[in-house]
Amino acid sequence: MHLLFADSVADRTTAELESRGHRCSVEPTLTSAELPGRIAGVDGLVVRSTKVNRAVFEAADKLALVIRAGAGTNTIDVEAAARNGVVVSNVPGRNSVAVAELTMGLILALDRRIADNVADARQGRWAKATYSKANGLFGSTLGIVGLGSIGLAVAERAAGFGMRICCLDRPGRSRATLDRLAELDVVCHGSLAQLLAAADVVSLHVPSSPETCNLVDGDFLAAMKPGAILVNTSRGEVVDEAALLAALDAGHVRAGLDVFADEPGSGAAEWDSPLARHPGVVATHHIGASTAQAQAAVAAGVVEIVDAFAAGEARNCVNLAPRGLGSATLTVRHLDKVGVLARVLELLREAGLNVEHMQNRIFAGGEAAVATMDLAGTVPTDLLAHLDAIPEVLGSSLVALDSAGPGSTGTVSIGTGST
Repeated sequence: MHLLFADSVADRTTAELESRGHRCSVEPTLTSAELPGRIAGVDGLVVRSTKVNRAVFEAADKLALVIRAGAGTNTIDVEAAARNGVVVSNVPGRNSVAVAELTMGLILALDRRIADNVADARQGRWAKATYSKANGLFGSTLGIVGLGSIGLAVAERAAGFGMRICCLDRPGRSRATLDRLAELDVVCHGSLAQLLAAADVVSLHVPSSPETCNLVDGDFLAAMKPGAILVNTSRGEVVDEAALLAALDAGHVRAGLDVFADEPGSGAAEWDSPLARHPGVVATHHIGASTAQAQAAVAAGVVEIVDAFAAGEARNCVNLAPRGLGSATLTVRHLDKVGVLARVLELLREAGLNVEHMQNRIFAGGEAAVATMDLAGTVPTDLLAHLDAIPEVLGSSLVALDSAGPGSTGTVSIGTGST
């Protein structure tokens, strides 16, 4: 594959990929506006902060894979990628420790006013009396909004400081996560209002989405304790910055911010933010994932995704439809011989059925296999009979999706062939 890196990458990463036979082009100065003119001939695109808009996918002639070297894919037009048949994958969880460490650093910096201490000391001002007032973290309550891998990593580190931890009660958490929350004595609240009322520090770890845009609004901030700390190391769009500025001016909250809605898209730029300049804010430059350890882990994840894609697997894909998108799922057990699947697919074509997802797995010993296909279209009543008439087919069955719609897990059997 010809891989284009539109952001900086370690030499060892490209060397590892090239050792696997891939060709790597590293152009970290490419802008989002220049990217469409550079995408011709590229099979795979790897980005960190560079935006990938619709024009990139429309200009591409070979592009099959876009990798976001991180978790969030809000800088990529995922819908345009899907329309053009381009897989978009991310590398989640690899930078959790780095972001959690910065989160704790911002909390400490606010509680002990570290940035102001440093600024005065560098100006030759000794102000011990001013800076000798702090609440301390031990025994205070940290409310975590968004308990994914980063939120859990923050909880683990906060527990080491003796903080009480609370989160929102959410269904569907794994047994391993529930057990870890129990070990950390995490309290799960039934509502956001309850969490905000209990927390001395509120830390945000949610993705950017229509549901989380301006999650932190005037009502959210008013529900926080007077003097509480808000920390955002997730995405700038999560916070209504005008509402936060008003709460800061009123002295109701303090804030540690690593992300901003209007932050520059490049590594260096002139930038003037009323929030970043506010005396109640400790601001950093969107560096949550920017440690050598985190970047090495993310780079390893990129290599793993490329390896999987070259082997026919779309790993960590964010824009493939869920299984069961069509009208029925067909399972065919067959002898592992040349031409068997071709005959099966020909029968499906004759029946006007489109295969939207297919997987073929070989049984131990290599003599038989089982193919599973998601079909779209009206299934003829005699389809299974025709399939079972193929000498190499050992048996077939068909399951129709129920009326719950695409992605539903509810199914009902509508036929079983020979066994």
